[in-house]
Amino acid sequence: MSNDQSAMNELHWLIDMVQTIEVGLVVLDRDYNIQLWNGFMENHSGVSPNSIKGGNLFEKFPDLPGDWLKQKMESVFLLKNRTFISWEQRPYVFKFKNYRPVTGRADFMFQNVTLLPLASLTGEITHISIIVYDVTDIAVNKLQLKSANEQLEELSQTDGLTQLHNRRYWQICMEKEFERHSRYGDTSTLVMIDIDHFKQVNDKYGHPAGDKVIQHIAYLLKQSLRETDCAGRYGGEEFAVVLSKTTAEEALHFTERLRKRIEESEIAFENRLIKVTVSLGINDLSEQLDNSSNWLSGADKALYIAKQQGRNKSIVFK
Repeated sequence: MSNDQSAMNELHWLIDMVQTIEVGLVVLDRDYNIQLWNGFMENHSGVSPNSIKGGNLFEKFPDLPGDWLKQKMESVFLLKNRTFISWEQRPYVFKFKNYRPVTGRADFMFQNVTLLPLASLTGEITHISIIVYDVTDIAVNKLQLKSANEQLEELSQTDGLTQLHNRRYWQICMEKEFERHSRYGDTSTLVMIDIDHFKQVNDKYGHPAGDKVIQHIAYLLKQSLRETDCAGRYGGEEFAVVLSKTTAEEALHFTERLRKRIEESEIAFENRLIKVTVSLGINDLSEQLDNSSNWLSGADKALYIAKQQGRNKSIVFK
């Protein structure tokens, strides 16, 4: 076989490989005109190499992030270094539809993209190559794992019955608020809430009715909160709230509105109407408090006094 024949064969194999490889390959000249457009790009764009060769990339694909991509390409020409674009940085450069059955939930192909400088024999960078990798499977799996972890994290912080924070997470909120007070002197108030005569509800109507009552109180409590407040189910029929940037006097307005709303409401359960009341203990942060446990203890003592004084009332710890 002659050298010319061998070279022709090598060129044929190379062109065949470029066209059939499962990676997008585009070559642009210095003015972003398309010199090579391989089979992968044709299959996913629906645009044939013959119809696009010599055309300007950004004119042919106006949806491309033009300014951003040109800036990336100019740095490749200037610094003569390749650059890498991760799907996490930008999900895709070319907006290709996702046809993969495994990851059918993704609308578009997630892509990793490499921009590669191509030098002439004199060493001058005359062209740039865009290499497009389909990483949809990897991206979707990672996003699903992240979503699952976030859901698990949320579940670990949430009380299943009420969808309020659970006791452990609420205590973290309380400690953070106490630290903020210690550092910046921010005002904050704790409220402890207990359903009055809850045992009688369980004894009279059964535990499913008791659960319904707890859910009802949690619902009314959630409706009363601001975004900055942190409410949790402290245990059984007891709830706890951290009211940030709130004095005891302001908290008393909050608790009395909530108390009256609960007193006036009714819970429907198996064709019966259940009415309950709550007692509330309030304790704001003062300079005398040296830890969050004492802050909580004061709110608990105020709640106990409210119970002692006949229930269905709010008491501020003195």
